Amino acid sequence: MTSIPVRTVGGAILLDGIQLRDETVAKLKATISAAGNPAVCLATVLIGDDPPSHIYVKSKHKKAQEAGMVSRRANLPENSSQAQVEEAVAALVLDTQVHGILVQLPLPKHIDTEAVLELLPMEKDVDGLTERSLGRLVRGLPGHVPCTPLGVMRLLERHHIATQGKRVVVVGRSALVGLPQMLLLVRRGADATVTVAHKSTSDMIEVCRESDIIIAAAGSARMITAKHVKPGATVIDVGVTRIDNKIVGDVDFEAVQAVAGAITPMPGGTGPMTIACLLQNTLEAARMLGAFPR
Repeated sequence: MTSIPVRTVGGAILLDGIQLRDETVAKLKATISAAGNPAVCLATVLIGDDPPSHIYVKSKHKKAQEAGMVSRRANLPENSSQAQVEEAVAALVLDTQVHGILVQLPLPKHIDTEAVLELLPMEKDVDGLTERSLGRLVRGLPGHVPCTPLGVMRLLERHHIATQGKRVVVVGRSALVGLPQMLLLVRRGADATVTVAHKSTSDMIEVCRESDIIIAAAGSARMITAKHVKPGATVIDVGVTRIDNKIVGDVDFEAVQAVAGAITPMPGGTGPMTIACLLQNTLEAARMLGAFPR
């Protein structure tokens, strides 16, 4: 793997997700081109008019096309019924030209999200969020890993930040990030000692200060401050909060970067890597389905 230029901010190494995402996209494009440009298709399902969701989906399609993939969109109105949403997803499941399906979350409140995700076969679940995909992650079986936690691992690997034998705290326990992140860190190869902290953790500062790596994924703006971070620790910001139309992370970046050894920006850190890993999962989905050579 080629070396990546090291940028610093304050005293910390900046873990630049944009640069690594673009490198990943370029490698995917080269892989697809070398195979003769077979069609590798990512399809998204988006319900409603939520502006951030539309921005996220647009970015995913843009990068998929840059990687030489085919992208398709199923956009439904906010008032779509459960049956209409399930019909749209089922049609993509049956379409042999579609290899990966991403249902953009959150869905409108009147839609049963679990029932929609349950329609996705493991091979096409490129977001890695279904019961089957998460179960395979627990069992250590081949399958798609949730994109954001996988992106965090890619950033750590790329910057040679060791996890073996290290203490890591994951702040947040969602099925989307916190719990799969914990599983990735404790499985063989990563071999970290992991604490999962949450709103009921009474000694949050002490737990964080004992950690070599902090992964903040609670969705609570700037909750991780300089007093949470021991000098030289790695701080990964996953949480996203919108305040006055600006994206704010779970980490108080300006204060923490002066203490941390390495830190992700927000935006520009874990978000771009989520897209990179989605595209990697989509190529692997095509391989699983026999549409792309191994």
